[in-house]
Amino acid sequence: MFKIALFIFSFILSSLAYTQNLHVFVALCDNENQGIVPVPSKLGNGKDPEHNLYWGAAYGVKSYFQYKTKDWEWVKTIKSENPKILQRILFKHTHKEAYLLADAYDGAFIQTCTKNFLLSANGQSPEQISYEGKDLTFGGGADLLAYIGHDGLMEFEVDLTYQPIDQPKDLIILACSSQTYFGSEVEQANAHPLLWTTNLMAPEAYSLHAAIAGWLEQENGELILERAAQAYNTYQKCGIGGARSLFATGF
Repeated sequence: MFKIALFIFSFILSSLAYTQNLHVFVALCDNENQGIVPVPSKLGNGKDPEHNLYWGAAYGVKSYFQYKTKDWEWVKTIKSENPKILQRILFKHTHKEAYLLADAYDGAFIQTCTKNFLLSANGQSPEQISYEGKDLTFGGGADLLAYIGHDGLMEFEVDLTYQPIDQPKDLIILACSSQTYFGSEVEQANAHPLLWTTNLMAPEAYSLHAAIAGWLEQENGELILERAAQAYNTYQKCGIGGARSLFATGF
């Protein structure tokens, strides 16, 4: 009888396990509309997610999480009501109760992508998606938010109204010199920069994947930084010292 009661109690606990929701905002690489060093035209067409450097290319968010990881699986492609989001994909972790929503923004609307990311970092505009009877909350209701792409704040400013929040959200910002250019906005948004960058970099998905793995294990910022640096050096061959100095955690 005791074993049966223990089994039922364990089942109830597992069914009530907290679901972790992650939201990744990707501004598609765009030779025409962004102030970047041009990449090959096939990779730099901001209206073509399937071949884009930051989405459908080998180390883009969609391709990397769908085909190159063992701990995330594609769940479904979701039609977005926002015409500036060209593709929206839901992933599920294979052995944790965690879901990742990735949005590919038309590269011409990098400013919209940046604003939506920052407002979500401030807990604004939560968005629910239903999956298998669960109501998953993303946007301002997500537990972890990430931005991938060109650092548009090098070229434009945003004029946003932020609100006080009780619990700062963890952020990952993989864009060139994001600590410098996003710093003021992140501080005003009352968010926590778990991982961002100090210099020019390739904002590809292997560093994001490594950082998320550490976050899911509840590691601190320094350990997560080390994971990201190791991944970056593996692919970029820049030397582990250089990779470590490229990333920062906290203010």
